[in-house]
Amino acid sequence: MVFPDEASQRLEGKSMAIVVCWLLGNGCLFSWNSMLTIQDYYSYLFPHYHPSRVLTLVYQPFVLGTLAILAYNEAKLNTRRRNLFGYILFFFSSLAVLVLDLATSGKGGLGTFIGICAVSGAFGVADAHVQGGMIGDLSYMKPDFIQSFVAGLAASGVLTSALRLITKAAFENSQDGLRKGALLFFGISAFFELLCVLLYAYVFPKLPIVKYYRSKAASEGSKTVASDLAAGGIQALPGNDDVDVKKEERLSNKELLVQNIDYALDMFLIYVLTLSIFPGFLSEDTGKHSLGSWYALVLIAMYNVWDLIGRYIPLIKPLKLESRKVLTVATLSRVLLIPAFYFTAKYGDQGWMIFLTSFLGLSNGYLTVCVLTSAPKGYKGPEQNALGNLLVLFLVGGIFAGVTLDWLWLIGKGW
Repeated sequence: MVFPDEASQRLEGKSMAIVVCWLLGNGCLFSWNSMLTIQDYYSYLFPHYHPSRVLTLVYQPFVLGTLAILAYNEAKLNTRRRNLFGYILFFFSSLAVLVLDLATSGKGGLGTFIGICAVSGAFGVADAHVQGGMIGDLSYMKPDFIQSFVAGLAASGVLTSALRLITKAAFENSQDGLRKGALLFFGISAFFELLCVLLYAYVFPKLPIVKYYRSKAASEGSKTVASDLAAGGIQALPGNDDVDVKKEERLSNKELLVQNIDYALDMFLIYVLTLSIFPGFLSEDTGKHSLGSWYALVLIAMYNVWDLIGRYIPLIKPLKLESRKVLTVATLSRVLLIPAFYFTAKYGDQGWMIFLTSFLGLSNGYLTVCVLTSAPKGYKGPEQNALGNLLVLFLVGGIFAGVTLDWLWLIGKGW
């Protein structure tokens, strides 16, 4: 039986929670997207180091390695400390980019590039803490929360692309304009990451709907939510020994993975394909066109906008894919984009490339939301948390494989 106050808790604060999830998702990738979006500045500073590819290749092992450890130990971790650590690390790493640029007076060189690579690795560690922790945490709440969080991930790309286009237009004719735009980017980034720290620490845990779902997860045996419940003013839930024994009975990570291997492989394949093209290929391999230095920025902006749109399409119920087989077929069919991009870059004009890039983003965002919201259904809270972490691990594994395969576009081009 659901009591009236319990029923009201399920909805009270829902709209606010969706907004906060969107902002927290935005903060999860805002710093990293800022680094990606100012690649024209880094390409100017480090013309011989392929920064658009190297920084991504440095970033990904830190995400994957850290996330593998965190996913394996997920049931024992304090989710609140994990997520706060991630957002605080994002904040200080964003500040570090500013300090490094100011300390070197905007000069390039190997030492500065190594420093930028170190910050890129720190972003990876922060991402592993936040992305896996948040999606795991939201997996036992309403699917709308996951959708909003992953939409925020995509929105960070849109916002950084929009800011980059604005700063390029504003500073294009000024001396040292690229550097001014980059400094502005990381100033905004540091401020936004600090906002996320405050939202997660003081706002999110106090929302009634969030307290309801975390209490429910605790009643089903979750130990990861204790600190967040305490932050929301709820102490450990009472129970008896017989109930506690049943709480501990949950599927292992291995069992969850076996039951959801198709979803896991879908996440892996979605991001292998996307990151084998974006951003490296779009930044360096699309030739020269009438848009000139704006061309790569426009392509990246179009990808980000359509990725965001794709993440909202599943909110329209008739358009949401929930069939596991159809999701797998749709994921596998995206491999056709590789020859499409190759021949378009070689023979097509910029209009076709913009169209293909838009479709790449649309399909990436749409399939991501469909998989992440469908997979956790039917499991207990602790299992949903674990499954969310596993899916993010496969997502990040796909990204790492994708950015590695992205180097294959350089074969035959020389260095």
